[in-house]
Amino acid sequence: MNFKFLFIVMLSVSFCFAQEGAEKKKYTLDANQFYGSIILHNPDISHLITSHPAGVILSYNRKTYGAEEWEELYNYPDLGYSFIYQNSNNQTLGDAFGLYAHYNFYFFRRNVQLRVGQGIAYATNPYDKQTNFRNNAYGSDFLSSTYLMFNFHKENIVAGLGFKAGISLIHYSNANFRAPNTSTNTLAFNAGFVYDLDGGKELEYVYREKEKMTEPLRFNLALRSGINESDVIDSGQYGFVVLSAYADKRLGRKSAIQLGVDAYFSNFLKELIRFQSIAFPENNVAANDDYKRVGMFIGHELFINKLSVIAQLGYYVYYPFDFEGRMYNRIGLKRYFGNKVFGAMTLKSHGAKAEAVEFGIGIRM
Repeated sequence: MNFKFLFIVMLSVSFCFAQEGAEKKKYTLDANQFYGSIILHNPDISHLITSHPAGVILSYNRKTYGAEEWEELYNYPDLGYSFIYQNSNNQTLGDAFGLYAHYNFYFFRRNVQLRVGQGIAYATNPYDKQTNFRNNAYGSDFLSSTYLMFNFHKENIVAGLGFKAGISLIHYSNANFRAPNTSTNTLAFNAGFVYDLDGGKELEYVYREKEKMTEPLRFNLALRSGINESDVIDSGQYGFVVLSAYADKRLGRKSAIQLGVDAYFSNFLKELIRFQSIAFPENNVAANDDYKRVGMFIGHELFINKLSVIAQLGYYVYYPFDFEGRMYNRIGLKRYFGNKVFGAMTLKSHGAKAEAVEFGIGIRM
């Protein structure tokens, strides 16, 4: 099952970078070394924070010059792929190897760069009941991984060679695909070099006249599904289904606001309810308590070409079994195929506590 999960995640990340039409092409390579600390975001991982992780970030970037309108809207970002090796310097945690797709966004005359990367990582020493029971951070070999880099970035100082330095945040988690899943977040300082494969050759940016965009209220239907497990180790992995209906209103070329409702059918809660009814009778949980939940949410969608980034905040209005509180949130990616159909990969959580990675399809009418 891990390999199916890996395939789906990498496919979802890769289609973010589909491009159309002829355009100017220019490529850069960069290499960064980092050194930092694992953040104590949960006291349950305090025994794993014993030293400072270090590693390298290698990247391949393609610059944009405005061949498509969205590129100009976002100040001509880079699209790229990257590899991260992290040595945790902790025998229990082991090392991590990650592959990512990323965007580089530029600010302050392109001297400041913000990178957002999403991908999959392989953990060399995950939890094992017999041989590595102390690793409660990584419950599986393959992990979902997100990283951010905020750098001073100066290209083409000498013959296409430039310099960059800043801070990075690297997150590893399997989003409760398998327990345990306490996860880690590494905050690190990084520094390295960037090299222009064209030796510093300058290309012209395309500029367009900006036109105001208006669009009527749209209605959306989405079906999401996946597999997850409760925090009770070896309680079993179960499928779930989420039905969503919501309206959205475009505020311009970049943004839309959303209002809608979710219906959750999470089978792992069935097993958790049964387990608690037997193991913790003092909680007054009955084996036949309803596992279904219904929530209402508000959200925001940020459009980047055919890709969009969604962030939603919800509240359960039907909540018969108490699990992580009534508030929930969802963040993730959507990719449009034409004007109506979209695919999605999202993370549903309660604050910083992940519940599941959701893979979905939907229609925007």
